[in-house]
Amino acid sequence: MQHSFLNALRTGTLLAALSFCFARADTPIHGVWVWKSASVLKEPGSLQALLGFCQSSGVNEVYISTAGELTVASEQTKIANLIGLLHQSNIRVEGLLSSTDADEPGPHRQKLLAHVAEILLFNQHYPRTRFDGIHLDIEPQQRAENKGAGNLTFLPNLVDTYRAVEASAEPAKLKVNADIQTKLLKGDTNQRRMLLSALPRFTLMLYELNSPNDGTSPAQKKTKLIEAGRRYLDLAYAGLTEPNLAETSIALRTADYNDLLPAMLTALDEAFRSDPRYLGWARHSYNDTLQVVAEH
Repeated sequence: MQHSFLNALRTGTLLAALSFCFARADTPIHGVWVWKSASVLKEPGSLQALLGFCQSSGVNEVYISTAGELTVASEQTKIANLIGLLHQSNIRVEGLLSSTDADEPGPHRQKLLAHVAEILLFNQHYPRTRFDGIHLDIEPQQRAENKGAGNLTFLPNLVDTYRAVEASAEPAKLKVNADIQTKLLKGDTNQRRMLLSALPRFTLMLYELNSPNDGTSPAQKKTKLIEAGRRYLDLAYAGLTEPNLAETSIALRTADYNDLLPAMLTALDEAFRSDPRYLGWARHSYNDTLQVVAEH
């Protein structure tokens, strides 16, 4: 019996299940983005530095940019070493892919799916230090034709892309998580149903609510943040009763809070931890922390 269990433990499938459980249980998800990973991880000690940041900041989930890096053998080894290090501290790792046009069918979507395939291949080659999920940052709203309040003409194509990624990732036991803007939650009931049924997880970018120099106190910033968080959580699921809709994390960025960011993230957990729709928080980004260190 023990021998059978040890054999099962060696399989990538069980490792995926175990690693996904690292950050869940009753613990809110606390994520961080790491952009330009090849540059961030090139310095001696950079892997330990990232781990130290996660441990000191309460981060249990890391989104590592991977587009292009996974085709270079030296970068593969470095990322595998990082994942192994983070997994030892029960920190999940998602492969981060970004685009402003991957919602569009054809070459743009196929390029994204090719990067998804690179993550799947990496996991086959490194089953003991595999990615736990795929993190999408697709922002069609950045294109001129998609700007304007209420302009969600891109949503059906975006959802099709989400579903295409999910179709590739799910058989490999990878969870897909996607960044979304508040604009997407202002659609009608059918649009929000379409969105929230496409993937198991979303990360809401709750940006530009506050500014470090807007003249408001920390308490006022906190109140404004919690009110906005509650408003958008309610808006997202209003009128939707279907089971298995996506759960949502709330993301904040350094530029809006500077040194107050940790306190604001804690406030999110305090306000929403009992809400079944709320998964936790994410902070943008580790790169900002490195920039502050470099400036000093």
